[in-house]
Amino acid sequence: MTGEPTGQDAEDTGSNRASGSGRPHPGDRLRPGTAVTPLRAGLHLRGRRGSLTLEGSTAVPVVWGLLEEPLRTGGLAGFREGLEPGSAVRTAADTLLGQLADHDLLVPAPPAAHHPDPAVARWIDATATRPADAAALLATARAEVLARDPASPPATAAVRALAAGGVPVTLTPDPDLPPDRILLTVRGAGPDRAVAAGRGGATGYVTAPGSTAQARADAAALEARLTDATGTAAAAQPHKIPGTFTALLAGAAAHRLLCAAARLPDPATEADDPRLLPGIPAVLLADARPAHADHHSWLGPERIDADRRVRLAPPAGLAEALRRIAALGERRCGPLPAPLPGELPQLPVPLAACTLPGPATGPAAPPRTLTGGGPRLDLARLELFCRAAELLLGGAAFTVGADPGHARGRALRHAAARRLAAAPHRRPPLDPARWSGHPQLRHWWTTLTGRLAVPARLEVRRAAPHAQAYRAVVRRTPPGPSSGPGPLLGEAVEATPGDAAAFAALAAVTASCTAAAGAPGTPPPPSGGAAAPLAAAGVPTAAWEDPGWTGGWLADLAGREEAFRDTLHRLSGAGPAITPPAPGSAPDLGLAGLLRSFGFTVLHTAGEAR
Repeated sequence: MTGEPTGQDAEDTGSNRASGSGRPHPGDRLRPGTAVTPLRAGLHLRGRRGSLTLEGSTAVPVVWGLLEEPLRTGGLAGFREGLEPGSAVRTAADTLLGQLADHDLLVPAPPAAHHPDPAVARWIDATATRPADAAALLATARAEVLARDPASPPATAAVRALAAGGVPVTLTPDPDLPPDRILLTVRGAGPDRAVAAGRGGATGYVTAPGSTAQARADAAALEARLTDATGTAAAAQPHKIPGTFTALLAGAAAHRLLCAAARLPDPATEADDPRLLPGIPAVLLADARPAHADHHSWLGPERIDADRRVRLAPPAGLAEALRRIAALGERRCGPLPAPLPGELPQLPVPLAACTLPGPATGPAAPPRTLTGGGPRLDLARLELFCRAAELLLGGAAFTVGADPGHARGRALRHAAARRLAAAPHRRPPLDPARWSGHPQLRHWWTTLTGRLAVPARLEVRRAAPHAQAYRAVVRRTPPGPSSGPGPLLGEAVEATPGDAAAFAALAAVTASCTAAAGAPGTPPPPSGGAAAPLAAAGVPTAAWEDPGWTGGWLADLAGREEAFRDTLHRLSGAGPAITPPAPGSAPDLGLAGLLRSFGFTVLHTAGEAR
């Protein structure tokens, strides 16, 4: 028999079993709302938060036919007493019941209800791990709906939804609230909880449960961001919002509040959405036309509650880093621009772009667009995100990375490139025979000078005597007999002359392609192989993947990266410092604090700040 596990409940599912062995208690019954599909030689069950498939014998549907009625009516105890201990039927029934218990498809009997509303009792039974506890919490809960106009459609819809959940509701006017916003609060045996619902532009929202102050702060921040992000789209839509949309949004807010009051799983966690980041609260965003709603990981600028001051561990690999970048760059509520390929060409080098808000000269200032490339699109997106975050933090005084090693590698390369560019060339270039055989260099150099027909010159120099660090520079060959250096196309600082030459050639190809795509700009500081350990983490490399393959090259770079960082640190005499978090339990505000909350690293070089 095989089983597909369900999503995680907010409570410990193991504590729901009556016996420590995990075997079902004779009083257990099937969780309400569970759908069952018999198979030719098995059974498929679908619960609220997951499913279970049992296969392997034509007897499985037969055993289920015996068990279904006792499980649905609460008569399992009497049924099991009628089975001979040790018999094949008793063994098969206990095995099937054990699988149901392991997958959270059984609840204790009798029903937890004692609730006057049968619909509420069924909802608690279908949702809660410990229905009796949830019912007791709801029985002591008292809700309040605050709105500027208590007779407005959002307020009346929220009152109806909370009352349908079996909670007494008070409707209170609050002249401080905007017209389209409602605030729902609940008081009971646990801490007071609140959610806010409203609209910013054409998009509706429901905040994550929190304190009243947190809900008000989140709502204000979301409305400002959504209005800015959807202003153009909202202007193209009819001003009138459908009544059904308002009712559904208010109902979603009431649902989140009732779940918080009864200590049930938050609705955002029930879909097992891989885009949501565990540990980060989620907001619901909804659009009326076309009708669509989903949850997004989001932290506002004011992080008042303890659960808003979360700090995720650094991402374990490149895929996880990109998930966090997608959350931070969500087009409607994300605080940072999302680096995406858009309509940029992806050959001969993958390109991505993102648009930054204008400088602090006012909202009318033109936006800034960053464009970049890399050996792969995922690496280009990561590099572009870090560059955008650095510019929004304040420019060259900051370096951002997906983890401490990535940030340190980027910062040390930037510092080494600046220092070596400012120093006179006391050492002659290396003999091209030292680096011209690198397979990645051959590919990118041929692309630059052959496919793109860019006249260029490449030089590689050692950073210091006996140091395993090299700087490569690609410059456009000036026309005519001029002996002066041409404009810089790309540079790199790496542990081997071949790697440095390859990354410099790649940077030159990127600069040429971005210019051809209508997005010219100065070459960014070199980051080279700083992201290689992230890209190689947990990714097996085939025996035939030599450095001519991007995967093999990244694996080689990852093996040298730590020693190379140490070399650059010794050459510079000082390294960048991690920007310290806020002391004690004080909120870690600002963009740097937000990046740290999502597991990114922010480095600061004091000398550059001066």
